[in-house]
Amino acid sequence: MPIPPTYNNPVIGTDLVDIVRIERLLERHAEAFERRVFTDTERLYCHSQHRCAASFAVRFAAKEAVAKAFGVGIGAQLAWKSVAILPNKLGAPEVFLDAKGQALLQALGGRRIHISLSHTRTLAVAVAVIE
Repeated sequence: MPIPPTYNNPVIGTDLVDIVRIERLLERHAEAFERRVFTDTERLYCHSQHRCAASFAVRFAAKEAVAKAFGVGIGAQLAWKSVAILPNKLGAPEVFLDAKGQALLQALGGRRIHISLSHTRTLAVAVAVIE
């Protein structure tokens, strides 16, 4: 898949995830699902939260939102673990990219990724903005 053209303006990606779907994946395939999609640091963080499945679900949505903003999806150019969503010092969510993600961001002319997360009892949503 070719790399999308360089961004001249901010680009937005969004995703909505059913938390029950993630709960079921965690019940049936917890170890395999977690290891395939989330970094060790994300896993530790999510397991420390009161609503563990919601925490995983909102991070899943965030990874998808970032991939959509990049315009490449999750695959050869951007792996699940290329994007990590962790709290900063103030507790706000922040996007961390591995070398593959950083290279893609640089190739696209992006400087920074902003992320916003939210969830209800049943739904998790994330919005990513690349500037």
